Amino acid sequence: MTAAVNARGLVKAFGDVRAVDGIDLDIGEGEIFGVLGPNGAGKTTMLKMLATLLKIDEGEASIFGVDVRREPHRVRQLIGVTGQYASVDENLTATENLWMFGRLQGLSSRRSRDTAAQLLEQFGLTDAADKRISQFSGGMRRRLDLAASLITRPPLIFLDEPTTGLDPRTRGQMWETIRDLVASGCTVLLTTQYLDEADQLAGRIAVIDRGRKVAEGTPDELKTSVGNLTLQLRLAPGADFSLAADVVRRQLGEEPVLTPESGQLNVALETADRVADVLIGLRQAGVHLSSVGVDKPTLDEVFLALTGHDTGEDEDENKQADASVPGQMHKETPQEVAR
Repeated sequence: MTAAVNARGLVKAFGDVRAVDGIDLDIGEGEIFGVLGPNGAGKTTMLKMLATLLKIDEGEASIFGVDVRREPHRVRQLIGVTGQYASVDENLTATENLWMFGRLQGLSSRRSRDTAAQLLEQFGLTDAADKRISQFSGGMRRRLDLAASLITRPPLIFLDEPTTGLDPRTRGQMWETIRDLVASGCTVLLTTQYLDEADQLAGRIAVIDRGRKVAEGTPDELKTSVGNLTLQLRLAPGADFSLAADVVRRQLGEEPVLTPESGQLNVALETADRVADVLIGLRQAGVHLSSVGVDKPTLDEVFLALTGHDTGEDEDENKQADASVPGQMHKETPQEVAR
């Protein structure tokens, strides 16, 4: 594959905190590459470095062979950026916003208006073309924000948690839009903290935690890394979780993943043949079950196995860390990218 993104040893430090700590990336042209991690993991910081919005402290990166540090202006011509927060002007209409972004990026007035009309149709916003953004729903704003990043039809799109805060139906619509972008020839680098989003969209995924890449592969490769199958045990109300975990350890020699709040215990299996041993052991120990299932591992289990916590753990702490990072919560706009 032609390399859309190539990065080696990326580092970004804020004081004593290394928000990005030696990350390597190789993203091929025409793929959706997912970067998965909790709040504060370093996903947005890494993306901003690649998009020339933050200085690279150590390491090197190139976009379609163009060096990010040495030729930032050329890089900006190759990318579109959609941040976590909509960059559109609420006092303007959808058409006026897209026209403005086109003019800021050097298009003529007529071409900006024609491009705006095409993008509004592509994103299903033609009926809202003359409405002020203040009247838009969250999903409509996100679609318009994505449309704005495509004004110059860049070959690489950076999407930083594009569906945060959207309802399930609107998230599904955004997923279809992202797939359509790739089908039309774009490459997408997608950061997300939603495990199902990474599973649905990305051909390959890098798992990042506390500034470091802890794993990379296809969704199936990552799932297989924690076992071919997962035994899912839901304990009956009042059942002894500690005793159930001890039985599983004795029978399988594996450490189970416990979620007491949902009454569930999961453990990796190499083959389904061992299920009977576990069930007999639990019955002999007097541990009662509500349900039993055997399925492929989920990305939730992958993340737990790799990091020791789920994607929501330490959220408050990570938000505080984000707040200490200059520009971390800033609303990046196309005009800033064009500078």
